[in-house]
Amino acid sequence: MHTTLRLEQEAEKLQAQGVAYAVATIVRTVNATSAKPGDKALIGANGEIIEGWIGGGCARGAVGRAARTAVEIGKPQFVSLKPEEVLADEGHAAGEEVDGIRFARNGCPSKGSMDIFIEPVLPMPRLVVYGDSPVARALLDQAGRFDFRRSVFAPEAADMPRVEDLLTDAAIDASPTTTVVVATQGRGDKDALRAAVMSDAGYIAFVGSRKKFATLRDALIAEGIAPARIDRVKAPAGLDIHAITSEEIALSIMAEIVAFRRRPQPPSGREAS
Repeated sequence: MHTTLRLEQEAEKLQAQGVAYAVATIVRTVNATSAKPGDKALIGANGEIIEGWIGGGCARGAVGRAARTAVEIGKPQFVSLKPEEVLADEGHAAGEEVDGIRFARNGCPSKGSMDIFIEPVLPMPRLVVYGDSPVARALLDQAGRFDFRRSVFAPEAADMPRVEDLLTDAAIDASPTTTVVVATQGRGDKDALRAAVMSDAGYIAFVGSRKKFATLRDALIAEGIAPARIDRVKAPAGLDIHAITSEEIALSIMAEIVAFRRRPQPPSGREAS
C-alpha cells in the first residue's frame, strides 16, 4: 500500500478516536540523510512514531520531543537538525530556539542536516452537558457552531438536538481539557453533579443559584465526596453578563468555556537536543 494512503488512513483512524497527534514533514535536507524532503510521519502525543518515515534514530529523538511539545501547547514546531560542528560554526547550540527554529544535534556519522516541520492535530474539544433544559439545549446549539464534540446525558429526553454522543451512563471518562455543564435544572441535579465532580474534567459548571448549589454541595459531602472535588465547580455557571433568557445564559457559559479553552499554556520546558 502506498505510504501516503497508509498515512491518510491512520490519520482518519486517530481523528475518529479523538486522539491527539502530530504530523512531521521533512522540508529540507543537506548532505547524506536517509529521509528526503516530503517524507512524513504521524507521531503520537508520547513522541513515538505511529506511521511514516522521517529518518533513523538520529532524527527520531529530537522530532519526538518536538512533537510532544507541539501537542502539549497546540502550536507547530520547527526543528533544524545539524551536526554539532555545523551548529557551532553557525553560532547555535542544541536546544537553542531562534526566531521559531529549534536547533538539535545530529550525532550520526553521516553528518547530514534536516529541517522538519511538526504540526499538531488536536481532537475537537469536548463538551458534556447533563440535562435537557432550555439552557442545555441552547448551549448545545451554540457549541456546535464552535466545533465542540457534544456529549449529552439526558435519559428522559425524547427529542434531543442532533449531537455527536448521546450518553447512556452519567459517569464519564473526561480529560483535563473536557468541559462539563450540569444544566438539569431540577431533574436529577444531585446525580448529575455527583458524576461531574467525580470526573477529571478541567471545567465544571452548574446552572442554578448559589443557594441551590450550596445545598447540593452539603449533600455530596455527606455522601463522602471530598470537598476539593466539589469546589472545582463554577456556580452559577457562566460569565456575569446579566443574562436573563436561556439563550443569554447559554452564551455566558459558552464565553466562559472559550476562555477556559484558550487560556495561556505554560511553556513545555523540553529541550530538542
